Amino acid sequence: MLRLIVLTALLAACSPVLAPDRSNAFAPGSSRGDGVDGLVVGHRLMASGEYDLALRAFYRGAAEHGATADVLSAIGSANLKLGRLNQAEHVLRRAVEADQTSVPAWNNLGVVLFERGKTGEAARVFETAYALDNGRSDLIRDNLKLARARMAQPESSGDGGQPFRLIRRGAGDYLLLTQS
Repeated sequence: MLRLIVLTALLAACSPVLAPDRSNAFAPGSSRGDGVDGLVVGHRLMASGEYDLALRAFYRGAAEHGATADVLSAIGSANLKLGRLNQAEHVLRRAVEADQTSVPAWNNLGVVLFERGKTGEAARVFETAYALDNGRSDLIRDNLKLARARMAQPESSGDGGQPFRLIRRGAGDYLLLTQS
């Protein structure tokens, strides 16, 4: 009986029919070594509230694209959502240095500064974001107004103490909104 089991195991190991087909081991639409862009995955994960996984995907995006302003802004946004304000501020400042015309990076930096209690600097950063956006975004303007109102009257700004939050727009741009 033991001989029969050993013989069957040996035959199974040698048989090409029983070996798994590895030609289709990757995700549909991708070939060996190709993967989905880390930034795309990260933005989708941010939209679904999976900030830790999004951060990992953004780091993978940084490995693919380099430390661009878009990548750094995304990493900073994920850190902000995870409550890592010091890290978020550091990364977003690097994003602004990398591209001084990046509206999302300026916006996200403004949110972090506001959350850290640096209301005056946050208002100046929001002004920069609004100017770079040529005033196209009413949402940025509204958040700039809110930051100025809190700066002028910290305890009774009329906004109910609602914090800013980031939302995704388009291909990973983030705009500022207050919670309603």
